[in-house]
Amino acid sequence: MRHGKKFNHLGRKAAHRKAMLSNMACSLIEHKRIKTTVAKAKALRKFVEPLITKSKNDTTHSRRIVFSYLRQKQIVTELFGDVASKVMTREGGYTRIIKIGNRIGDNAQMCFIELVDFNEIYVKDKTDKTDKKTKSTRRSRGSKKSSVNTDKSNHKNSDSSVVEESSAVEESPVVEESSAVEESPVIEELSVVEESSVVEESPVVEKKQKNKKNNAEDKDETK
Repeated sequence: MRHGKKFNHLGRKAAHRKAMLSNMACSLIEHKRIKTTVAKAKALRKFVEPLITKSKNDTTHSRRIVFSYLRQKQIVTELFGDVASKVMTREGGYTRIIKIGNRIGDNAQMCFIELVDFNEIYVKDKTDKTDKKTKSTRRSRGSKKSSVNTDKSNHKNSDSSVVEESSAVEESPVVEESSAVEESPVIEELSVVEESSVVEESPVVEKKQKNKKNNAEDKDETK
C-alpha cells in the first residue's frame, strides 16, 4: 500500500538515490539528452528543474546552492552559461520525456529525457505552427479575399486585352493572305501567257526563214 508515499525511492537508500540523480542531472546538462527508464526520468525532472530555475539568477549564492547538488564545476559553469541563456524566457517545463518502448530482459519502460530548448526539430515545428496561426486571422482573410478579387479583376482585364490583341493580330494576316492569294494567280497567268507566246512565235520565225531561203533559191535558178 502507498500510504504517505510522496515520491519514488527507486529501490535505493537516500545517499545512493541522491548520488544517482546528481550524476544523471550532470549527464543531462552536458549531453542535453539521455536515455533512461520512465521512473528515473520522472524523479530526475523533479530534481533538475529547480536547479535550472536557480541558474537564471547568476549570483554567487545561487551557484553555491547548485554546486551543493551537482558537485561538478564544469557542469555548473555550463548550466549558468549556455543553458541559462537558452532557458531565460521560459517560465518552466525545461525538460521533455519521450517514451520509446520497453527494454528487453526486464521489460522496463524506457524513454528519452531532454532539454526542450536544445531540440531543434521540435522548435522548428512550433515556429511553423505559430506562423500558420498568425496568418489565419479575420483581417488576413479579408485581405486575402480583397487580394483575390483584385487578382480576378486584373486577370479579367488582362484576358480582355489579350482577346483584343489576338483579334487584331488574327485580322492582319487574313488581309495579307487574301492579297497574296489574289496576286499569285495573276503572276502565274502572266508567266504562262508569256511562255505560251514564246513557244508560238518560235515556229513562225522558222517558217519565215525557210520561205526566204526558198524564194532566194528560186530567184537564183531563174537567173
